[in-house]
Amino acid sequence: MLTLADIEEGLSKLNGWALDGQSISKEIEFKDFGETVAFLDKIKAIIDREKHYPTIFIDETRVRLILMTRAERGLSKKDFEIAEEIDKI
Repeated sequence: MLTLADIEEGLSKLNGWALDGQSISKEIEFKDFGETVAFLDKIKAIIDREKHYPTIFIDETRVRLILMTRAERGLSKKDFEIAEEIDKI
């Protein structure tokens, strides 16, 4: 598991992600449902490749992503790597 200093450093490299208990989360708003689905298609490639799946809440034009390493019951380096890749979309 990461230390608080590791987490703060990881968050400093991300755009709009916040510490949420034992996870990091981000909410993204889109102009319409088509744009929402297109975004989900793009992150699917990342999470399938890495075999590291976020919790995703979808509400038409809003997506909330929550990353946590379940095996560690907290945050790992992998969570921040996935978040960085998602930020590039």
